[in-house]
Amino acid sequence: MRAIALALRHRDLRLLLASGLVSLTGDWILRIGLAYSVYELTGSTLASALTLLTSFVPQIALGSLAGVFVDRWDLRRTMVVADLLLAAGLLPLLAVHRPGQMWIVYLVSAWQGCVQQFFNPAQQSLLPHVVEDGQLVTANALNGQNGDVSRLVGSALGGAVAAAGGITLLALVDVASFLISAGLIALMHSGRREARARAAGGELRARVSGIRAEWAEGIRLSARHRVLRVMAVFVLITSVGEGVMGTLFAPFVRTSLHAGAGMYGVIGAAQAVGGICGGLLAASLGERLPAARVLGLGALAFGAIDLALFLYPLAYVAAWPAIVLMIVVGFPGALLLAAMMTLLQRNTADGHRGRVFGALGAIEGVAAVVGAVGAGVLGTALGIIPTLAAQGGGYVVAGVLVLLTSVQEERSEPASAEPARKGESPGSPESTEPVSAA
Repeated sequence: MRAIALALRHRDLRLLLASGLVSLTGDWILRIGLAYSVYELTGSTLASALTLLTSFVPQIALGSLAGVFVDRWDLRRTMVVADLLLAAGLLPLLAVHRPGQMWIVYLVSAWQGCVQQFFNPAQQSLLPHVVEDGQLVTANALNGQNGDVSRLVGSALGGAVAAAGGITLLALVDVASFLISAGLIALMHSGRREARARAAGGELRARVSGIRAEWAEGIRLSARHRVLRVMAVFVLITSVGEGVMGTLFAPFVRTSLHAGAGMYGVIGAAQAVGGICGGLLAASLGERLPAARVLGLGALAFGAIDLALFLYPLAYVAAWPAIVLMIVVGFPGALLLAAMMTLLQRNTADGHRGRVFGALGAIEGVAAVVGAVGAGVLGTALGIIPTLAAQGGGYVVAGVLVLLTSVQEERSEPASAEPARKGESPGSPESTEPVSAA
């Protein structure tokens, strides 16, 4: 707990964590409540699916490009403006009262997805500015706690808020969360940077060319730098599995466990309980274990527990083992998330984190859509349990990949656009030297 206490001495970290907790709780309230309200209003599973799909499309289309702009902008200001735009973008939901107005929900979902592509890389790039490098694992673990705590609280409140005031009240609650988040971030001192110089003469063609070059650079850095390349493959494999999970887990609970909607909510919230405990463990461990080893072993454990979760109904049909396994899987889930963020932050130079995180976000979005579509097809052809088992197997494969590549994050220089020494290819597999720092 000493590592946690040391990290929380940083005022800006406390503000960043508080803003994230408030904002994410509002998001979970909206996500859970909106899914319930949309289905209640329309009676259509297609409408629910379209709501989810419209949030994924911006991640695919803008993910890598948005990171280029984030690298050019002041990180703190970017997050404040994004929060304000997210709050304003929810206001059209106040007009939704009939099934024929679902197009407003889709547009709002797409808008939120677009703005989030700027907010998320800025937040991930800001964290290394808030604490010392030796506290980065702890800070990432504490940041991961926001997701678990907000999921636990927001999931519980989402249904209640939807029942009390429908889509209107859901929107107002999330608007308030974004405004509070913006106010907290505005109080921070970290993350301020001078805007990068614009192209000479201010010519539009030069600006577009520069942005295109930096976008391509983010893709190239992710592919050439050894650690980032491993992380890209890891994200690709696991995100396909998450798309499968998101599509088939509710049918799994209903048809394989013979449980109702109430139990589905309990099982979903159970992972947050384990995640909170696992996040505290990761924060306490801090730098005692190499992040790469934690990532590999965490993915192996996560995949093995998921396999047990999806396969046990073949022998014994009951819901309580699912609750227990979801709590247990939260531990390695929190550990691997903190380790992955630490590896990415340490192996990317400050001026290039946004575009790298953006590129990985685009990979995540594409993979999740592929997993969701594939699950819809394979779930019918092969069955729900075999298809879900592929998700657990994917995490096992990804964990083995990390361990076999023997990634050494502690001595790796961050990837940047600066060329390597003469005779070396930046980040090429043949070079034993890490990419030179900016």
